[in-house]
Amino acid sequence: MARFLAAMLPPSEFLARDAGVRSAYLRAMRKPKAGLPTRQQIMDFIASSDNPAGKREIARAFGLTAQEKIALKALLRDMADEGLIDSAPGRAFHKMGGVPKVTVLRVVDVDDGGNVWAVPERWEAETPPPRLRVRERKRGALGVGTRILARTEEAGSGWIAHPMKALAPASEQLIGVLRGEGDRLWLQGVEKKERREFPVSDAGDAQAGDLVLAERAGRPPRITARVVQRLGDPFAPRSFSLIAIHHFGIPDRFADEALAEAARVARQPLGEGREDLTHLPIVAIDPADARDHDDAVWAAPDDDPANAGGWKAIVAIADVSFYVRPGSALDREARARGNSVYFPDRVVPMLPEVLSADICSLKEGEDRAALACHIQVSKAGALKSWRFTRATVRIAANIAYEDAQATIDAGAGPMLNALRPLWGCWESLAAARDRREPLALDLPERRVVLDEKGRIMSVAARERLDAHRLIEDYMIAANVAAAKALEAKKAPVMYRIHEPPAREKLVALKDYLDTFDIPFALGQVIKPATFNRILERVGDADFRPQIMEQVLRTQTQAYYSPANHGHFGLALGSYGHFTSPIRRYADLMVHRALVSAYALGPGGLGGDEDFERVGEAISRLERRAMEAERDTIDRYVAAYLAERVGETVEVRITGVANFGFFATVEGVGGDGLMPVRDLGGEYFRFDEAARTLVGETSGEEYALGQRMSLRLAEANPVSGALRFELPEGKGASPPARKGGPRREIKRRGRPANIRHQGRRK
Repeated sequence: MARFLAAMLPPSEFLARDAGVRSAYLRAMRKPKAGLPTRQQIMDFIASSDNPAGKREIARAFGLTAQEKIALKALLRDMADEGLIDSAPGRAFHKMGGVPKVTVLRVVDVDDGGNVWAVPERWEAETPPPRLRVRERKRGALGVGTRILARTEEAGSGWIAHPMKALAPASEQLIGVLRGEGDRLWLQGVEKKERREFPVSDAGDAQAGDLVLAERAGRPPRITARVVQRLGDPFAPRSFSLIAIHHFGIPDRFADEALAEAARVARQPLGEGREDLTHLPIVAIDPADARDHDDAVWAAPDDDPANAGGWKAIVAIADVSFYVRPGSALDREARARGNSVYFPDRVVPMLPEVLSADICSLKEGEDRAALACHIQVSKAGALKSWRFTRATVRIAANIAYEDAQATIDAGAGPMLNALRPLWGCWESLAAARDRREPLALDLPERRVVLDEKGRIMSVAARERLDAHRLIEDYMIAANVAAAKALEAKKAPVMYRIHEPPAREKLVALKDYLDTFDIPFALGQVIKPATFNRILERVGDADFRPQIMEQVLRTQTQAYYSPANHGHFGLALGSYGHFTSPIRRYADLMVHRALVSAYALGPGGLGGDEDFERVGEAISRLERRAMEAERDTIDRYVAAYLAERVGETVEVRITGVANFGFFATVEGVGGDGLMPVRDLGGEYFRFDEAARTLVGETSGEEYALGQRMSLRLAEANPVSGALRFELPEGKGASPPARKGGPRREIKRRGRPANIRHQGRRK
């Protein structure tokens, strides 16, 4: 009976059916088997075991010999590195990303609503620990820093914890800046959302103005902070990125084993059997401040009669897989990071600098190992063929985007002969892109310019040149070729997935566009071109930027997966990241797959990679890096604007909520809040569909995209937060209201002078 159920149902289902069935299944699972168990057998045993399953229990269940136990230890370590399992206290294993059924939790927050939140005290996964909502037996019994033994369960998309007993007290760490007030010190956290300040019980050798790492302890309302480490001056050069590194838990130090391995592999010869491309004028076009160069390009008219008027091109990518082998110390470090993290003042690399900035970086005049993508491009821009080789390249020049563009515009310069055919081939690729009609959102990217001492010189939108578009189109072509080549070989692919927008987001977009009298039919087939038509209809209207931002918000978030769902934004059916293995682990996996599929030598796949698990992990790590980079830019912008506090600045409204609106400083960026309480005494109605605040008496309206002048009241470089006020003489008091006294609507979390209008959910 147990065997029959096991064949019909997954273990998690039939185990719950009957205790006798469960016992029979467990006996079958624990019956000694010859040889080392598979990954799936280990996962099934861990999931089905009623007791904690450590290495000893697994070895006993499968009847392993002493030699096999040594291999089991290595296998379990690999499974942990691959993101399959994690270990709880006592070395018991559980599924990675999950929480043990019974574990020790630490309370990290008690929000204004009285909800208690906790995280596992021990969490060694690559991803941030999950936050569990604690169901208190007695309200107010648990405070920040409290340790509890709890039973856990998944509930929807989150986790719930049921306390079993309280344990010895602990503390919660946070980063903040000390503020002096009389003879007392207060800790101000670095998060924008953290409005509270905590009295400091022990400052150690830190003083007012210092950036510190502190521990929170106690119960509301008596939560205090104790400084455990002084991090220095928060306004000193490089401190803003340091805040993000600490806050997001980004690993910025390599293990000694990985550094030693990097130094060793960097000295190895390039290997035999490489295609010699050193005679070609291959160039690397990058930002002027690029710290690593992992791609370079070359093109020439195709001499193949079958491709008349077409082009042949090479996209040469640093051959990182030759140096970083599966299962090595370098590989474990790279996977734990997932990607490099780029800040205005530093880079936290995925690989040690001897590789990322030196031996793997495609430097001018140096022989380098590359994985070369050879493509044939038709006159119309279609990819006619592709092949991949391991090659030796010697980069003719490292050129900044601005310099490459200037050379083409002037029609003169030392690299003109190499650049002209690149532009010629790109014209064909660009024509094919235009026919494909990918999503055309031209949103400005902020660039922080620092001097040699790390001080802020300027903050401005990064200029968008044809040279940028050229490199993008060559990289897209190579990424498509890599995905299709692996598909043809029936090899695994780490796709870059961007799914079409969800219906609820399309409904929200329609409601928003209705406020501008822009039609949008929900019944149509949604393509990237659908959104492009909307932008064409808007033209150069003042509200074009906010329409683009709303279209961007409508899109889903891209991620990595071995299951292909296409790339909606690029209007491509198969797309895998291949062009940046120095800084993205996904690209390194694609390189290994190509090396294996084309039999290009050492450094291919190890044979037991779980692409799905790794894809989930590196997608989360990518989101972490994006948040850290964005927060750091916000801090630099706030520091840049700090000297203008009290001045009137030109802003554009970027978001409207029931508590006020957010605005960004024109030409600089940085979102700041204009609280509704500072709009004067008039009552404002919040229209959820239109995203507007409307004065009930005056009819004055604040809407998305609206340009106006506001006074910069606060710019906090530590948190990156800005706050605005109305200029002098505005919002002082509301006009007299007809029809008697106004009725206040008091709701939790909503200012008293707000009325809400819109759909109820």
